[in-house]
Amino acid sequence: AQYYGVVSVGTPPQRFTVVFDTGSSNFWVPSAYCISEACRVHQKFKSFLSDSYEHGGEAFSLQYGTGQLLGIAGKDTLQISNISIRGQDFGESVFEPGTTFALAHFDGVLGLGYPSLAVGNALPVFDSIMNQQLVEEPVFSFYLKRGDDTENGGELILGGIDHSRYKGSIHWVPVTEKSYWQIHLNNIKIQGRVAFCSHGCEAIVDSGTSLITGPSSQIRRLQEYIGASPSHTGEFLVDCRRLSSLPHISFTIGHHEYKLTAEQYVVKSTEDQTFCMSGFQSLDITTRTGPLWILGDVFMSAFYCIFDRGNDRVGFAKAV
Repeated sequence: AQYYGVVSVGTPPQRFTVVFDTGSSNFWVPSAYCISEACRVHQKFKSFLSDSYEHGGEAFSLQYGTGQLLGIAGKDTLQISNISIRGQDFGESVFEPGTTFALAHFDGVLGLGYPSLAVGNALPVFDSIMNQQLVEEPVFSFYLKRGDDTENGGELILGGIDHSRYKGSIHWVPVTEKSYWQIHLNNIKIQGRVAFCSHGCEAIVDSGTSLITGPSSQIRRLQEYIGASPSHTGEFLVDCRRLSSLPHISFTIGHHEYKLTAEQYVVKSTEDQTFCMSGFQSLDITTRTGPLWILGDVFMSAFYCIFDRGNDRVGFAKAV
């Protein structure tokens, strides 16, 4: 699943569907000058129609798993819901690699990571929002719904917390490295027993990643624990009828355990209810501090997630 929403760029406004991605920091939309297949099937920004557009001129390139995205930097007014941001740095892509973007349901990506992660010294959107004092508090919060209700997939609040979306208290954990929203994981337990990351490891909370990813050696063992077997396309499949007998998996963060049941960590196919996919995926990323886990949408949809730039911390509470 990808979670996205509509923003508009320029004067008069041109509308784009974007992924709100805590795992990157640049904002880009396809350019009218783009010739890639991906651009043919998406909305394209026509800078020559915008009165508020400022030409940046520098080229930028963003590295994605599928290849390099190339574009031109510029500035323009960005409207997100009722917030209007003046002179927002953004990129217009002129080349989008691979089939990933062509098949995507979104036009562009709006990064919500820290400035140090931004390519080409672009000021990220939330930094502009803070600088222009457009919100009450320097926080934003995600509520991601599970399932196939495509009409309303959840909610992103810029500048606050929606208290109706969680129950119990919010537990906070400090950001360990200000680039991604990176935090420390104490360990990962299966059915209450420490199984992975036993001496602690680092994780990023990433709304732009669908699943939960970890080092391949550990994910391979985890798939065995939950009885998932590889399909010919590379996903790991679980028998849907066995969900109630599968173990719960919990992530110890700070002094708190965040428990996922099989219903939460298994992704049911919308077309075929008998086909269930493991919500865990191998991805080997190393940081200075060792291997990195990614807590993507599978994790984020179980908890209300608050990203606090004022105090450099992430808050989690049980989503309702």
